[in-house]
Amino acid sequence: MSSTPSTDDPTARADASVAAVPHKAMRRVLLVEDDPIIALMLEEALLRGGAGEVVVCATMQATLHELEKPERPDALILDVHLADRDDGWALAELVTLLGPKPPRIVFSTGSPEDIPAAVAGMGPVFEKPYDPDELVKALIGDARPGFFARLRGAL
Repeated sequence: MSSTPSTDDPTARADASVAAVPHKAMRRVLLVEDDPIIALMLEEALLRGGAGEVVVCATMQATLHELEKPERPDALILDVHLADRDDGWALAELVTLLGPKPPRIVFSTGSPEDIPAAVAGMGPVFEKPYDPDELVKALIGDARPGFFARLRGAL
């Protein structure tokens, strides 16, 4: 028995076409996570949520190698404590220098207090353990308020 939806079902066709077009905030996602089980769970959630490509990096060195490539990520999910560095949040500062449109940043950590406040303000912080689908919603949602929204919030 095949699990392929019938082309006679218009709902199935619509779902298939939505899945075929990556969400603009997640065409290319750089997932920086050194725990292979967490990385696999997040990768699956990102692909279900509309990511076009998920590149998993387990170390700071592998991440820097990916960031040197001409195709920039649309989103960066960043584990704060990596196997080769304990200040993985420094990558967030680096990617803001990639040009006028830096990727969306989401932090994933068991120790949110380790992230400097100025860096933590660059994106939502998810404390482990968390629901991977909630992280995907944060990437797809309007995670970056506009200038006027930030100004109103400061008043």
